[in-house]
Amino acid sequence: MPSLRVAEAARFLGVSDDTVRRWIENGTLTGRRDASGRQIIDSLELAQLARRQAQLPDDPTEISSSARNRFVGLVTEIVMDKVMAQVELQCGPFRVVSLMSSEAVRELGLEPGSTATAVVKATNVIVEMPPGKKHP
Repeated sequence: MPSLRVAEAARFLGVSDDTVRRWIENGTLTGRRDASGRQIIDSLELAQLARRQAQLPDDPTEISSSARNRFVGLVTEIVMDKVMAQVELQCGPFRVVSLMSSEAVRELGLEPGSTATAVVKATNVIVEMPPGKKHP
């Protein structure tokens, strides 16, 4: 089973190393020692904790949709010319950029600071692994 060191687990969850160690101490996570004596955490257990602890803002659109990739965030920047616009949203730790017509920006009333939802219906999603990180 793949595992991560405390520092790696902390980076994935956006918390400090000390927080991960406290979670191990209080039983939120199960830690064990590797052959070198370093504390490690099972990657699957960490992924399950990340999913449980995800604090997603409510989607203000309240629309039913087949699209499963919905990112609620704040508009941080709009670069617009006469025809096209680039709209940037900060959705939690993720930056999402959309290209759309300037007309759409005006019709939606988008401006920096607006709450918006980026909806991605993707048939092509590329998943990459760093070299040497394959797990059997």
